[in-house]
Amino acid sequence: MNEHYARIIESIGEDPQRPGLVDTPDRAAKAMAYLTRGYKQTVDEVVNGALFPSDCSEMVLVRDIELYSLCEHHLLPFIGKAHVAYIPNGKVVGLSKVARIVDMFARRLQIQEQLTVEIAETLQNVTGAAGVGVIIEAKHMCMMMRGVEKQNSLMKTSAMLGTFRSNQATRNEFLSLIRQ
Repeated sequence: MNEHYARIIESIGEDPQRPGLVDTPDRAAKAMAYLTRGYKQTVDEVVNGALFPSDCSEMVLVRDIELYSLCEHHLLPFIGKAHVAYIPNGKVVGLSKVARIVDMFARRLQIQEQLTVEIAETLQNVTGAAGVGVIIEAKHMCMMMRGVEKQNSLMKTSAMLGTFRSNQATRNEFLSLIRQ
C-alpha cells in the first residue's frame, strides 16, 4: 500500500521525497489499514460469547454510538451516530458488543444504507430478538468537501426488523426515545 500512496502523491503533482511527505506513504497505509480494520473482524470475535439469558422483553436501546466510516464511492469519511434498539427474546447481548458491531461494519468501505441494514441484521441474527431498529445519522465528506459542497446536510437511514417493522407502537417508542 505504501508504494501506491507514493504514486498517488506523485500523480497529483507533489514530490514524495519532499521532507514533509517522505513518511506520508507509510503513515497513510497504516491509517487506511486502521480505518478498514473491520475486514479483519468477524461477528463471533466481536460478540465473543457475550450473550446472556434474560427474561427482559422490553426495548433495549443504545443511543448516540459514534461511528466513522469511509464512503465506498470516494474513499472519503462519513461521520455520525447510530441508535440501535432491540426487543430481547430470551437473551441479551453485552452492552459494549452493540457498539463493537457498529464499529466492525463501519470500519469497512461502505454506503450508509448498507451499514444500517448490516447492523440490524447482525444484531437480529446474534440475539434472536423479536425485533431490531437501527437509525444512523451521518455527515458525508463526499457531499461537504466536493461535488455539491453542502456543509449542513445530514443523511438519516433506518432499518426496522421484526416488531419494529410490524408494530407501529414499538417503532414510535424507539423514535421517541432517540429524540430525548
